[in-house]
Amino acid sequence: MRSNLHFDKEDLLAKDKAHAMHPWHEFGRGEHTLLADSEGIYVVDTEGNKYIDGIGGMWAVQIGYGNEEMAQAIADQVRRMVYYSPWSMATPPHAELSAKLATLTPGDLNRFFYSTGGSTANDSAIRFVHFYFNVMEQPEKKHIITREDAYHGSTYLAASICGKPGNDDRMELVKDFIHHIPSPNPYRRPDGMSEEEFKDAKVKDLEDKILEVGPEKVACFIAEPVLASGGVIVPPKGYQAGCLEVCRKYNVLYISDEVVTGFGRMGHFFASEPVFDIVPDIITAAKGFTSGYIPAGLTAISEKLHQDVIDKAGETATFSNGFTYSGHPVAMAAALKNIEIMERDHIMEHARDVGDYFQEKLKSLADLPMVGDVRGVGIMGCVECVSNKTTKEAFAKELELGKRLDQKCQEYGLILRPFMHLCVFSPPIIITKKQVDDMVAIMDRSIREVADDLVREGVWDGKD
Repeated sequence: MRSNLHFDKEDLLAKDKAHAMHPWHEFGRGEHTLLADSEGIYVVDTEGNKYIDGIGGMWAVQIGYGNEEMAQAIADQVRRMVYYSPWSMATPPHAELSAKLATLTPGDLNRFFYSTGGSTANDSAIRFVHFYFNVMEQPEKKHIITREDAYHGSTYLAASICGKPGNDDRMELVKDFIHHIPSPNPYRRPDGMSEEEFKDAKVKDLEDKILEVGPEKVACFIAEPVLASGGVIVPPKGYQAGCLEVCRKYNVLYISDEVVTGFGRMGHFFASEPVFDIVPDIITAAKGFTSGYIPAGLTAISEKLHQDVIDKAGETATFSNGFTYSGHPVAMAAALKNIEIMERDHIMEHARDVGDYFQEKLKSLADLPMVGDVRGVGIMGCVECVSNKTTKEAFAKELELGKRLDQKCQEYGLILRPFMHLCVFSPPIIITKKQVDDMVAIMDRSIREVADDLVREGVWDGKD
């Protein structure tokens, strides 16, 4: 990392506060941490403080910061051809990436539409589903089934299919054809119910909703294999396969949202088949697709659906959905280089090995004060804090427990992702076992100290 960088922190903070609106803009927020440098799994603020990036930017920076090969590939493409209209022309990295992806996706998902991120990838997936059933002369099949605790993006349509608490705060959403079923969160299952019984109940929720709405009206079910932003909720084993079976039964398309789980977070380019034993109709991806170096989104569509459109409407049929930056050649070059690095350096194998260790070390936090659940899979995890371990009651929202833990962790050199009473982790997948140890040690210390603070302040009795 560069040691000769100098910034006027107060000037930058004043400019940021006066003019910038961040995602989930808080109108009264005073300031943000200013990050100015990075390398590997670490980021550095404008004052030179170094942090483990416990969230990989935002589930994204798989190969770590400051990768010179990625920087060079991006620079080379910028010099060669920075952009051209994707409507009328193709570019070499667009064609090469598409062919490469066809060797990585499961089943016959070998048709690829590119966009600018996870939101637009999911929005495009839903638009294709509606287009498909219109072509198939089943225009009544418009309804979408999604889940509570789900997160699928921030475009109008993608935001409407989210079920994450607080996601709809004073915002308008599409409601007339979108339906939410209960979250498949094993930690919150009824007392005395086994995970197998819970799995069957959650699969039944999907079937019951399809029957309630009417199979002739339901177009698709969209599901993250692991509900990431909602708290790294790992459904019980067999849940995804059970849901796919229900979808097949009623001619409902299955969209697997792998915006977070794809490209190495679980040790595979796509986790749907090798981890969860499903080959969906559509897969979406982003984030790790380019390791966050350039914005890009991916919607992979099965050859069967593509051919169905041709058979029904002919080769002149038009899916009139697109973006100025669809298939942007610089993004395509970055994605190609990202895949090359991952394959050559055996990063998937590393992620599977370190992922097991990561989960083992996170579990060591389970006996700490106020820790109700520790869960995860691959290199993603969540620590859920509760005021009572027996009743699983959460802390009062006003305590902003997640933010307090994040602030404490930052004092010791770790950035995590707070969400209400949850602490989420998704570090770059190049993280080493020693760095995992460092990260968990900081979290351990921070939980203990915040627990002591709560008791001292008289807002928690410290009894689990």
